[in-house]
Amino acid sequence: MSAPTSENDERRGGAEDLALETDLGWAIRMVSAAFSRVATESVSQLPGGPRGYLVLVALAGGEPPSQLALAKEVSLDRTVMTYLLDDLEAQGLITRRPDPRDRRARQVLITDAGRARLAQVRQGLSAAEAHLLADLSDEDAEDLRTLLSRVARTAQRESIAPEEADC
Repeated sequence: MSAPTSENDERRGGAEDLALETDLGWAIRMVSAAFSRVATESVSQLPGGPRGYLVLVALAGGEPPSQLALAKEVSLDRTVMTYLLDDLEAQGLITRRPDPRDRRARQVLITDAGRARLAQVRQGLSAAEAHLLADLSDEDAEDLRTLLSRVARTAQRESIAPEEADC
């Protein structure tokens, strides 16, 4: 049988459990704020800044999505997406065409100029990310990216309204 603990010991143990360094919300807020500071400058020349960057990254990865599918993938309102795509298209970074599978929908494609601009932006972001992740080994940084991506996918799935999930 263990020795009884005093009320002070119990409070101290509880306080240690509540340290900022172990609080997920605090950690996410600190990392998010720091990343926003270092990344915003890198993407500031793109139409829509960070949003424009996310659209180009999503488009660079594969099959051309419809505008609606792209809006869902990057978690943007469709109206906001339309204006953002207009701005990206005006700078020659993307193009839109009728979807051959559904002529009511339009596919969004990244242009060669969009790929080149994305590569430039990625260079600046890579330097910013390296600065932020400087205290991690390469393996730890990769693990962090993998884990955050998994959590982000969970968060994205849970942000879809039940009636949208049935589509």
